[in-house]
Amino acid sequence: MGRALRSGQLHEQLLPKRIALPVFASDALSSVAYAPQEILVILSLAGVSFYSFSPWIAIAVIVVMLTVVASYRQNVHAYPSGGGDYEVATTNLGKNAGLTVASALLVDYVLTVAVSVANGVDYVGATIPFVGQHKPAVAVAIVVLLTVVNLRGIRESGTAFAIPTYAFMFCVIGLVAWGGFRLLVLREELQAPSAHFTIEPEQTNLTAFAAAFLVLRAFSTGCAALTGVEAISNGVPAFRKPKSKNAATTLLMMGLVAITMFGGIIALGLASGVKVAEPSVVAEDLLRPDGTPVGPGYYQQPIISQVTAAVFGSGSPPFVVISVVTALILFLAANTAFNGFPVLGSILAQDRYLPRQLHTRGDRLAFSNGIVILAAGACLLLWGFQADVSRLLNLYIVGVFVSFTLSQTGMVIHWTRRLRTETELRVRHQMQRSRVINAFGAVMTGLVLIVVLLTKFLVGAWIVVLAMPVLFLMMKGIRRHYDNVATELELSGEYDPAMLPARNHAIVLVSKLHKPTMRAIAYARATRPSTLEAITVGVEGEEAERLQEEWERLGIPVPLKMLDSPYREITQPILDYVKTLRRRSPRDVVTVFIPEYVVGRWWEHLLHNQSALRLKARLLFKPGVMVTSVPWQLHSADRLQGRPEPFAPGAVRRPWHSTAGDDQQITRG
Repeated sequence: MGRALRSGQLHEQLLPKRIALPVFASDALSSVAYAPQEILVILSLAGVSFYSFSPWIAIAVIVVMLTVVASYRQNVHAYPSGGGDYEVATTNLGKNAGLTVASALLVDYVLTVAVSVANGVDYVGATIPFVGQHKPAVAVAIVVLLTVVNLRGIRESGTAFAIPTYAFMFCVIGLVAWGGFRLLVLREELQAPSAHFTIEPEQTNLTAFAAAFLVLRAFSTGCAALTGVEAISNGVPAFRKPKSKNAATTLLMMGLVAITMFGGIIALGLASGVKVAEPSVVAEDLLRPDGTPVGPGYYQQPIISQVTAAVFGSGSPPFVVISVVTALILFLAANTAFNGFPVLGSILAQDRYLPRQLHTRGDRLAFSNGIVILAAGACLLLWGFQADVSRLLNLYIVGVFVSFTLSQTGMVIHWTRRLRTETELRVRHQMQRSRVINAFGAVMTGLVLIVVLLTKFLVGAWIVVLAMPVLFLMMKGIRRHYDNVATELELSGEYDPAMLPARNHAIVLVSKLHKPTMRAIAYARATRPSTLEAITVGVEGEEAERLQEEWERLGIPVPLKMLDSPYREITQPILDYVKTLRRRSPRDVVTVFIPEYVVGRWWEHLLHNQSALRLKARLLFKPGVMVTSVPWQLHSADRLQGRPEPFAPGAVRRPWHSTAGDDQQITRG
């Protein structure tokens, strides 16, 4: 995905604040495109009269957002290593709490990509019918494009995404400012395209409990505006020095901009009379001024489009520009997850909770394997849920509030521990202030988590609640496996003579007499084994006899043994013979030399080495058996000389780790 970068160039990939803001904040900023609308959609179930609760819900969401931003500013100063919520919870609450946070964040990052891309496809599909008719395929294509851009490196992706993100911020803040000016200063009336519509309530005569539950559900949905806040705490190492200070400043900037846009959009939406209904029932429940349903042919414009139409006029140049940058920011919001997921995966891999390959940087110094895995998970979700935003949103934000709550609780313990040893009065005051902020944050996010679970569990959140323990147990199992392997392979501290086998019995496999066979025999003799013999499987009687005669005629100084194969098998007779040697001398080792062709074209692999591959795969599981491949380069392999090997992302740089047992290995020629 570009010219490979040296490890020493890592400092060149560090981000200044102006680039870090669009890289890490695009998710939180993009939420203003759907969080205000989702609040109104939930309230519309009880009719337009319930819209009166939306200002109070918006204020509650803003209070939670301010609390979370202030809390995470303490996190980035206290834990600048990039572990974020996972490190905070692990250090202060224990490994299980840390793994709970990690599993929650991994799930939420995948959902962030799926929700953002699906929402962006909705915006584009409103103007391009082809996109609307093929939403899952287009959404998957967008994820692939984002993957390619991110594989080029964090700095390159940040630079590519900076302009659309800043354009969205400028346009929405300009929309809020001009709309507010027209309302408050010019005293003009704003009318959204749906201002004169009404909504048929799905639920009438609600009890007090049911009404409160509906309001809480709208609040929990609106809290989607908080997703992405934690990404900066995970990405502190990507900032330029001073890292913690720059990360905290970026976090504050993101919070202020997101709150301004969120509050402004919902205020202008209410002032201009925006009406939005549940997408699945909009054709029947959204009524025209004459009381008739809008019908299945009606397209319900998103809240930003309706507010823009009220402020600037439908079809005006500002309307077109804002529609375009809104669709772009929704696609680019996934970039926050593309930066957070691979970093968290790398840290978990370093702690041996995920495969080691996730700790490897690719050619462009990005965590390539993590990026690819995130993209694959998001594509599966988009395809499985047909890129339906409403269905995906029901799975959303559960994980992020689990991490919020545990992280802030861990920070309270962190400051309490520090206060026990700190004696300087000024520093103690700062710690006490930080502890109060984090304690308030823990209480607020804990309450929101309870509300989210109660209101969203039956409509889809149960999937996330089930996925998190599965990930948790998987990571525990991976750690247990790595620990068991490390214990099994650990040296005793002194040289063990028992590691040296008593004797080495060498076997050269022979299919016919040609140059590869002669090279394998010569190499086997050069290793000076205790015994050496060649074996062949006599499938065809006449051919086996000719091979035996030619062997004796050439005077090859290695005995040739013919193995019978009444069922014309090749692999099983060799395995049985090796087993016989092992039973005869259990302390000895058996080395099997296999001649192999080295080919230069993909289709030649289908024509050669198939028996050798099957035999090696079977022999690797035999204790006390070594398999040595003796290569013979065909002329077609010459075309590949000097060409770089096509490895998977990060494979070239991965440190070598033996996965073989004590008495198994493969020696490559």
